[in-house]
Amino acid sequence: MILPALLTSAGFNIVICVGFFSLYSILRKQPINLKVYFGQRLAQLKPEQKTYYFGQRLVPSAGWLVKAWEASDDDIYRCGGIDGLVFIKMIVFSIRIFSIASVLCIFIVLPVNLFGQAIQERDAEAQMDMFTIRNVQAGSKGLWAHFFALYVVSICAYVLLYIEFKSVARLRLEQVIRFPTKPSHFTVLVRGIPWCPGEAYSDTVSKHFGSYYESSYLAHQMVYRSGTIQRLMMDAEKMYNDLASGQQTSTDGTGTGTGTGTGAGCDTCGERVNSVKMIAAETEIDVKKHKTPKKSDGKEECAAAFVFFRTRYAAMVASKTIQSYDPMLWVIDFAPEPHDVYWENLCLPYRMLWIRKTSVFIGTIIFSVWFLLPTTLVQGLVNLDQLEDTFPFLRGISQTKYANIVSGYLPSLVLTCFVLIVPPIMLMFATLEGTVSRSSRKQSACCKCIIFFFWNIFFYNLFTGSWWDRMGKLTVTGLKDMATLLGNLIPGQAPFFMTYIMTTGWASLAYELMQPFVLIINWIYQIVLLRKEGYGDLYTFPYHTEVPRALLFGLLGFTFCILAPLILPFLLVYYFFAYFVYRNQLLNVYITRYNTNGSYWPIAHNAAIFSLIVMQAVASIIFGMKNFGTASTLAFVLIIFTALFNLYCRHKFLPLFNNKAVQDLIEMDRHDEHSGKIDEILPRLLSSYYQFGGFHGNHPTDLLAAEYKTFNSADAGHKM
Repeated sequence: MILPALLTSAGFNIVICVGFFSLYSILRKQPINLKVYFGQRLAQLKPEQKTYYFGQRLVPSAGWLVKAWEASDDDIYRCGGIDGLVFIKMIVFSIRIFSIASVLCIFIVLPVNLFGQAIQERDAEAQMDMFTIRNVQAGSKGLWAHFFALYVVSICAYVLLYIEFKSVARLRLEQVIRFPTKPSHFTVLVRGIPWCPGEAYSDTVSKHFGSYYESSYLAHQMVYRSGTIQRLMMDAEKMYNDLASGQQTSTDGTGTGTGTGTGAGCDTCGERVNSVKMIAAETEIDVKKHKTPKKSDGKEECAAAFVFFRTRYAAMVASKTIQSYDPMLWVIDFAPEPHDVYWENLCLPYRMLWIRKTSVFIGTIIFSVWFLLPTTLVQGLVNLDQLEDTFPFLRGISQTKYANIVSGYLPSLVLTCFVLIVPPIMLMFATLEGTVSRSSRKQSACCKCIIFFFWNIFFYNLFTGSWWDRMGKLTVTGLKDMATLLGNLIPGQAPFFMTYIMTTGWASLAYELMQPFVLIINWIYQIVLLRKEGYGDLYTFPYHTEVPRALLFGLLGFTFCILAPLILPFLLVYYFFAYFVYRNQLLNVYITRYNTNGSYWPIAHNAAIFSLIVMQAVASIIFGMKNFGTASTLAFVLIIFTALFNLYCRHKFLPLFNNKAVQDLIEMDRHDEHSGKIDEILPRLLSSYYQFGGFHGNHPTDLLAAEYKTFNSADAGHKM
């Protein structure tokens, strides 16, 4: 990509972002848009407090930036929960590490690249290569600057990752104590309940837990089949039973049938029916009644139930033990919060979930393979000269006055449009997997998007860009040739990723602020349909969309910081604006019904570790190509150290994300017993999981509403 094309893309994106940010500052002041831009505020305030004063409504202002800056972590936690705070920590971590990298690489590494003499041809195609490590001669002492920056950035990343992991782990521990009466502390989700002939699932659950957990078992709530298909089946079955009962009434002599002897008359059509066949049919119906689970108020039981215990410790013990010799039966886990339960998936047979997961895995691979087509097209647009050589009918495009737009702005725009469909599809895949909570569904979609973005947007763009750039110039016959090819051409892909950061990063922040889809629908509701209340559904934060994007940009930053330092200013602009935009959205727009209690941080930590390893591996390859063997060996040693650091963090902090501390649970149980609050909690616990009720409340805090003022996080010091 040539420099004018990059500048053209930058100009387009700067104009779009400035225009959208200014327009947002005006639109948010209009009373008609209140539900669009202040959904979180309106959900927390009383009806009489929903009036705002909008001064200077037609003049752009930066007041929202100031309010987002002044908001404390407690404000973010109160509105966005621990997940919102963790996401902001991801942004802050990126700002810190790439600020350090910018100081080192722009003031030390970039001059070494710029004044190198490896590139002799100063043509238009090599303009951007002058700012990369490709312009440094082999064996040059200037490579020590790159090596120094590599080690400093890596060590700083280790320190910051450790501090943040420790901080989030402490937040997760304090979360248990801050809301001590959450229903999920006393409740487990049981799946794979075995079927006993002539017995309902409810009776089986009652016998099992009444026998093996006699002292701690309180009660249980069965899960019933739900959903549109199930309702249709139930309606059809009800109609069939009504017809069957009508026919049976006729054969019992209460109808008007005229048949005698071995036949009976049909009440509907007067047709003769064989009594032997009728008796056989009745017998078959009786057998089916005994085999199928019992129904309550027309609801059919599933092989799943919520089981309530008298203490938190008993619930934890039940969730961590195998209940039978067959691990596929009596599968017990801590229950999600009531607002977090994804009821549609609870009735899925547990033994069949592996089939669903396998099918989703295959579907993800197929989708990834299909996505290679737009990625290849995008790289073809970036390399117009090679595209013209491959397809002669396209010759002349690079000579037009729109060539800079085609090669600079259009590729990243096309890729961004295709990327928009990825998060919804991954969310659908996560649903098909059979996740039992909304938060885990979104977390699973987030992980799938991260893997998809890392492979299809980062690695495959590198491969296809290298293929277009080196078509016919280098033959790859082995791993060594492949390493040489990538080492030569990875720095050359930095301009494309710069435009991608601007188009997908900067523009996505403007889109996030504007909320154009919700805004237009709200106008239709109020202006066209004349509905005074307008439109503004209370959405939860799209972690499965925003977390992968932020982590992908982190991968780009780590990979290119010492190879092409010019990418760092573009990244910092994105992260600085992301800090303000996402804080504003968490405070004002998105509502929090559920969260994962900080489980996104281990995902971010693993992504950062992977990015560090990619940075160090690429640096080791390039140092080896530049005849800088000592640095290449030491960079490889750094990869081993990174892996050991990750292993240490996983052993020290990850158990806190997978389990609850027994000490805290027992202390809270004792406090309940001594204070007499247990008699107040247990009756309300039984009504917390109601399958057919709507969502109520605006925050996944204490749904039982009792908070301990004498027992807080200050009373329990956690030593990490």
